[in-house]
Amino acid sequence: AELGATFVKTYYTDDDFETVTSSCPVPIVIAGGKKLPEADALTLAHRAIQEGAAGVDMGRNIFQSDSPAAMIQAVRMVVHEGASAKEALEYYRSLLEDSPRD
Repeated sequence: AELGATFVKTYYTDDDFETVTSSCPVPIVIAGGKKLPEADALTLAHRAIQEGAAGVDMGRNIFQSDSPAAMIQAVRMVVHEGASAKEALEYYRSLLEDSPRD
C-alpha cells in the first residue's frame, strides 16, 4: 500500500483479520482461495466483510458453483447488502429451486 496501491488483495485469516484491515491505509479485498462448499464460501465472505474487508474477489467459488449466477447474487448480498451467510445461502438455494431445469 505504501507504494501507491489503490487496494490490497490478500487471503482471509481466521486469526485477527480485523487488525490487518484496520492497519492498512487502503481498502482490502479478500481472495476467494480454494473451492469451498457454497455455505463455507459465503461464511468466508461474511466474516471478511464483518472484519473490515471492502470486498471479495472470488473466482472458482463462483465459477465452479452448481449455479454461478445464483452464487454471485448471494455473494453480492453479503458484500453490498450486509446479509448474513445464512441469509445469503437461503437466497442461493431459493434461486436454485427457481431456476429452469434442462
